[in-house]
Amino acid sequence: MPRFESDSDARRLGEALAALRQEAGLSQAAAGERVGMTSQGWGLYESGKRPGLFRPDVQRRLTTALGASPEALALKLGAPAPPPPEPAASGVENRGRAFAGPSAATRRLQLSNDDLAPWAASGVVLEYEPGRWPRRGQGCVIEMADGELRVRLYEHADAEALTVRGLRGGEERIERSATRQVSAVTARLDV
Repeated sequence: MPRFESDSDARRLGEALAALRQEAGLSQAAAGERVGMTSQGWGLYESGKRPGLFRPDVQRRLTTALGASPEALALKLGAPAPPPPEPAASGVENRGRAFAGPSAATRRLQLSNDDLAPWAASGVVLEYEPGRWPRRGQGCVIEMADGELRVRLYEHADAEALTVRGLRGGEERIERSATRQVSAVTARLDV
């Protein structure tokens, strides 16, 4: 198999992964634990010493552990996301190890205040997927019954309410009856 990526490419991709991890507020150990590896294993990806980071399936696995996507990794790197795979000639679709880009349902919202600093500041554009439920500590966009959109960090939910963080780290309880939809933030884009 020809090696098409250089050591500097591997290092740059590893640095982009490290930036995503730091934005998520995770240590190498915590990030590695989410995918079943040690902090040393995660560190090898970030230092560019583990070439598997060029594989789309590995990118999906590692970025998902950070609450991000391979597209967010590509944006951190400053390169366009890879094109989708071509359909197999046999008429059967073979997606191989490639990943699909953002879904058509992905929406964007630009923050106009610093209520969620340092997680996200004014001017940051958030991509979110309606219908995708957030994980603990992940950003979420809450569409209220009156049409207002609230951006918070998801903590947990029960049958009656959502518990979120926001407004300078304070905890907030939002009654489910006051919400229309909760959507996971899938990427933060600095403008």
